[in-house]
Amino acid sequence: MSGLHQLLENNRAWAASRVADDPEFFTRLAGQQSPRYLWIGCSDSRVPANQIVGLQPGEVFVHRNVANLVVHSDLNCLSVLQYAVEVLNVETIMVVGHYGCGGVQAVAERRSTGLADNWLRHIEDIANKHAAWLATAISDEARGARLSELNVIEQVANLCRTTILRRAWHRGQRIEVSGLIYGLQDGLLRRVGVSVGDGQSWQQAYEAALQALKQRVADGPERPTEAGPR
Repeated sequence: MSGLHQLLENNRAWAASRVADDPEFFTRLAGQQSPRYLWIGCSDSRVPANQIVGLQPGEVFVHRNVANLVVHSDLNCLSVLQYAVEVLNVETIMVVGHYGCGGVQAVAERRSTGLADNWLRHIEDIANKHAAWLATAISDEARGARLSELNVIEQVANLCRTTILRRAWHRGQRIEVSGLIYGLQDGLLRRVGVSVGDGQSWQQAYEAALQALKQRVADGPERPTEAGPR
């Protein structure tokens, strides 16, 4: 039996169970897409958006790429963002990183990943920007965990500076942007910094998030296991 055959069997069982629980589920879902949330996350197969936050199909619009980056020249990400903001009218945008991210960890350890190194240059820029602080980490794993959190903070700032969000906030559209990080070892989401709700406060939120992150590390022992498995 091929792997695809098994997936098709799983799909039929899943669809049947949905209809058994809610006969109008697919009819309702096909009629309208009206999610309140946009999730910008990592492509990692261990970080499924809907399941983590307990949302059903149709309730969260999702964009994923390696290391959950928001790059101003990435038309894929920007197209998703524009559609979510201007067509779907989402109310909350989440940038979601995770501990144990392979791409982030490769940068933290200065390892080559091949072609992906070109994409991960964006993470390398963040590592260079915060090199002095990252250098004080007690291990490669701890450095990767710090860089994962820094990456979320930087991508929230990048998101807030897009012309799409700036225009939306200027016309009075209510959208909140939040940074989150997911723990592979415990399945929990944690806030990274504070939420941003307008185009004027992102800089203050960015600086406050960096300060809070560094203060938290300074206040308590750093555990390498926070980075999770690779």
